Amino acid sequence: MKKNIIDLNSDLGESFGAYTIGRDEEILDIVTSANIACGFHAGDYNVMYKTVKMAKEKNVGIGAHPGLPDLLGFGRRAMQIDSEDIYHFTAYQVGALSAFCKLHQVPMQHVKAHGELFHMATHDLQVAEAIARAVSEVDKELILFGSSGSKIIKAGEKYGLQTVSEVFADRTYQPDGSLTQRSERNAMITDIDQAVKQVLSMVLKGKVIAVDGSEVQVEANTICVHGDGSHALEFAKQLRDRLSQEGIRIQRVGR
Repeated sequence: MKKNIIDLNSDLGESFGAYTIGRDEEILDIVTSANIACGFHAGDYNVMYKTVKMAKEKNVGIGAHPGLPDLLGFGRRAMQIDSEDIYHFTAYQVGALSAFCKLHQVPMQHVKAHGELFHMATHDLQVAEAIARAVSEVDKELILFGSSGSKIIKAGEKYGLQTVSEVFADRTYQPDGSLTQRSERNAMITDIDQAVKQVLSMVLKGKVIAVDGSEVQVEANTICVHGDGSHALEFAKQLRDRLSQEGIRIQRVGR
């Protein structure tokens, strides 16, 4: 994507059973791509159906958001899992969301791993290739989201998938270009001015300042704004407005 065009994505569909998480309907008015939980780390079949329907109505790109089988830990805890298991449960989750897209007669646009699975796929080539292989064999037309320069981007290219490099508005970065682990005190950015400054640098200059003050090269095609924070809606609104003021057009990445 061109430097003056960016996709804005958010992790949605994370409610399940009697539990409501996030303000999905309102977030869908702001973002251009939705990463919808597929029942492993969050979400359920009722929520998946409803979220796909809302995304279609708002013309938001729909993506599967497969995670580790860890509902209790919200998919953010480290787990030792065989690459074949990862291949199978990725195919399972992507296939499940694909079915709901077919029910609503809307194409699925992309796949983005969630939480710890995303982190694993950033650094571990075996994990990355298991995910990319599953995605390519379910639907070769799907776009694979991943961190700039990560193993998942390389794996997606190996399996013939279109890849999109993602940056995060509300997360800090390490000197190697990876995200700061959520367990660290300085992992999250809560100040909108700081977040916008970071995003503009990544989008317009291809650079981000890491936690140690070093400058890291990144490619930014899509920006993630998390949808489960207490101020997520206000954060997303302000970020979109500020990007527009800078002459950056918000546009979905795919079909």
